[in-house]
Amino acid sequence: MTRHATMTTAVPDPELVAAAVRPDNTAEMDTRVTEDAVVTRIERDDTGGLQSTVDDYVVNVTVATEVAQHANRHTTNES
Repeated sequence: MTRHATMTTAVPDPELVAAAVRPDNTAEMDTRVTEDAVVTRIERDDTGGLQSTVDDYVVNVTVATEVAQHANRHTTNES
């Protein structure tokens, strides 16, 4: 039996964040963009593998979102 998880992350610049996390996707992952969110579906054969992949993905999307926010503040001179 295959296990799966779908994460939807609302972010200010979903295209940029999705582009940043896609290179780390495995064959069992699909990342797409909706109007205001990054949506990633992960399928794995076992629960432990799914948990590890989800954990890695959450870290990656968090870092990508923070970097995008810092870059936006820097380029727009926001505080």
